[in-house]
Amino acid sequence: MTEIQDERWPQPQRPTGAGRRGIAHVVCGRRAKWAVLVLWLAVLFLTAPFAQKLTDAQDNDAASWLPGSAESTQVLEISENFRPEQIPAIVVYARDGGLTAQDRAAITEDVARLKQLTDHGIRGAETRGPVFNRAVDPQAAQVQVPITMDEKGWERIAPAVDSIRDIAGTGGAGLAVHITGPGGTSADFSEAFEGIDSTLLLSAMAVVIVMLLITYRSPTLLLIPLVSVIVALLTAQAFIYLLAEHAGLTVNGQSAGILTVLVFGAGTDYALLLVARYREELRRHEDRHEAMALALHRAGPAVIASGATVVLSMLVLLAAEMNSTRGLGPVAAIGVAVALIAMLTLFPALLVIFGRWIFWPVIPHLGTENPETRGIWARMGRRIAHRPRMVWTVTAIALAVCSLGLIQLRAEGLSNADAFTDKPDSITGQEISERYFPAGSGDPLVIISNQAQAVQVGRAVAGTEGVVPTSLGLPPGTKPSYEGKVLFEATMTAPADSEAAKQTVERVRDAVHAVPDADAQVGGGTAALLDMDEATTHDNILIIPLVLLVVLLILTALLRALIAPLLLIGTVILSFTAALGISALAFRHLFDYAGESTDFPLFVFVFLVALGIDYNIFLTTRIREEAAHQGTRPGVVTGLAATGAVITSAGLVLAGTFAALGTLPMVAFAEIGFAVALGVLLDTFIVRSVLVTSLFLDVGPKVWWPHRLARSEQEPDRTPADPPGA
Repeated sequence: MTEIQDERWPQPQRPTGAGRRGIAHVVCGRRAKWAVLVLWLAVLFLTAPFAQKLTDAQDNDAASWLPGSAESTQVLEISENFRPEQIPAIVVYARDGGLTAQDRAAITEDVARLKQLTDHGIRGAETRGPVFNRAVDPQAAQVQVPITMDEKGWERIAPAVDSIRDIAGTGGAGLAVHITGPGGTSADFSEAFEGIDSTLLLSAMAVVIVMLLITYRSPTLLLIPLVSVIVALLTAQAFIYLLAEHAGLTVNGQSAGILTVLVFGAGTDYALLLVARYREELRRHEDRHEAMALALHRAGPAVIASGATVVLSMLVLLAAEMNSTRGLGPVAAIGVAVALIAMLTLFPALLVIFGRWIFWPVIPHLGTENPETRGIWARMGRRIAHRPRMVWTVTAIALAVCSLGLIQLRAEGLSNADAFTDKPDSITGQEISERYFPAGSGDPLVIISNQAQAVQVGRAVAGTEGVVPTSLGLPPGTKPSYEGKVLFEATMTAPADSEAAKQTVERVRDAVHAVPDADAQVGGGTAALLDMDEATTHDNILIIPLVLLVVLLILTALLRALIAPLLLIGTVILSFTAALGISALAFRHLFDYAGESTDFPLFVFVFLVALGIDYNIFLTTRIREEAAHQGTRPGVVTGLAATGAVITSAGLVLAGTFAALGTLPMVAFAEIGFAVALGVLLDTFIVRSVLVTSLFLDVGPKVWWPHRLARSEQEPDRTPADPPGA
C-alpha cells in the first residue's frame, strides 16, 4: 500500500539542491541581493513622480467608455464640428402648491446670473429657460446650463455644478431646488470617483496588514511584502501614466481603481506562497541564500504561471468592443506583471537581506518541525481520501444548486437612480423633474443627417412613438450646417436611462435609416447606453471563451497533461456560476439592488477565472512535485497539507482586497467586489480544498495523462491511510 507520509515517518528523499546555481541566485545571491535592492531603489526614484500624475492622465469622458465603432460614438465625434461637446446641467425648481411670484422672480434673477457664468467650462450665455411645466400656476421650472466637456471636462464637471449651485441655492421654505440632468449626474459620479485611488489604497492596505498579521503572526515580516507591493503599485502606475501620455493608452477611474486592487491582491498572494516555501527550506538548510534559491526554484514556476494566467487573461480584453473594457486589459496586465516581477526579485532579496530574524517571534531554525503536516488540511486530505467520489459528487451538486440563483440575475444595466448606493442630489432632482416635465427632457436624442434630407429626417423623428413631436431642438434643414450635414435634437417621453427610452432609440434609428440618402445617425446619452449594452453582449460571447482557452493552454503547458487542466477548468466554471448565483440572490434579497451592469458577468468571470485558477495552480504544481516521489494519491494529500494554510491566507487577502470595492458609493463596484470576493472564498475553501482534491484522488495517476506520471506507478495507486495515531 502507498501511504501518505507523516512527520513521524521517514519522508521521501529529494535532491537538496546544494550547489545549484541558476537564475534564483541572480536574485538572492550574497552580492546579487544588494544589486537587486539598488536597482529597485533607482526604479522607484525615477518612477514615483510619474505615479502621482496618473489621476491627471485619466480619461473619463464618454468616448473613453463607448465602443469605438458604435453609432453614438460617431455622432459624438461629428457633433464636435457643430459645437463643443457639451452636457446640460438642469436646474429644477419645484413647489407642490405652485410657484409663487417671489419664486418666479428669484428664478428669473438666477437665470440672469447663470448667463454670466464662464468658469469651469460653463457656457452661461447659452443658458436656456426658464421653462415652466404649464402656463397658468406652474408648479415647476427648468433651466438648462450647458457645460463644455473637453479633455478636462471630467475634472471640472463637479466644480462647474458647484458654481451653478452657488447661484441657484438649495431651496427652502417649501421651494425645492436641485441640479440634475447629465451634468448633475456626471458631477455626482465624479465626486464618487474622487479619491478612489486613495480610498482603495488605504482599504486594500488595511486588509493586507490584518491578514498578514494573522497569517505570519509576526509584526516585522508583514512589512516586507507590504513595502514590495507598494513599490510595485507605484512602478506600475508610472508606466501606465507614461503609456497614457505618450502611447494613447486609455485609463479611466474604473481601470485605475481595479489596478490598485489587483496589484495588492495578486502581489500579496505571490508573497504568501513564496514565504511559505522559503520557510520550509529554512528548516532544511542553514544558508538562507541557498534556502531562498531553492524556494524560488520550486515555487517560482507556479508563481510565474499564475501571473502569466492573469496577464494574458487581461490582455484578452483588448479584443473587446467597449473602450472601457479594452482599456482595462493593458492597465491590469501591466499592474500584475510589475507585481510579479517585484515579488520574484525585490521581495526575496529583502527577505534574504534581513535574514531569519524577520520571522520573529516564530523563527524557522534548521531542523525545526514543519507544522503544516499536522494541521487541519492534512487531516482533511486524509478524510477525503477515504471516499473521494462521494465527496466530489456531493460538492459538485451543491455548487450546481447554488448556480440556480442565476435565474435572479438581471445584468441588463443600471439606471442612474439605481447606480448609487446612496441617493445624491441629481437623482432627487431627476425624480422631481419627471413629475412635471417629459422624462427625457434633460438628455435629448442627437440626430445628424445630410442637409438635403433633413426635413424628411425631422418628420421621421417627430412621428416616432416615444418622441415628443414638438421637441425638435433645431428646425430641420436650417443652419447651422457642417459639410452638408445638420444636427438637431429631440426629447423622449421616457426617462433617458430607461429600457423604454432604449426602445425609442431603436425605433428612431429604424425610421431615419429608412430615409433615402439621408445618411442619418442617432446619438445622445440613451443611444450610448444602448450601444454599450450591445457591445457588452458581444464582448461576453467573445472574451469568455478566449479567456478559458488561454487558461487551458497555460495549465496544459505547466502540468504537461490534458486531463488535469480540463478538470481544473471545469471546477473553475462551476465555481464561477455558483458565485454568480449566490451573488444574484444576495443582490435581490439582501442588498435590494435593482440589477447589475451589463458588463458585470464579464468582469466577474475574468477576475475569478484568472485569479481563482491561481490557487489550483499552487495546489496542483505541488501535487505534481509530490507525485513524482510518492505517487499521485499520497501526493494529493501531501500537496493539500503543504499548501492549505498559505492558499487559505492568500484567498482571504484577495477576497478582502476585492471587498474593498464596496467602500465606493457605486452599485456596480460594490457588486463586482462582492461577487469576486465570494468566488475567491469558494475557490479557496470549497473548490480547491474539497472538489479538486477529491477529483484528483478519484482519478488517480490518469490525471497526468499523457505525461509519463500517468504510467510510472507500477502497482495500483491506493487510497492513503491515516498514519498511526493521526
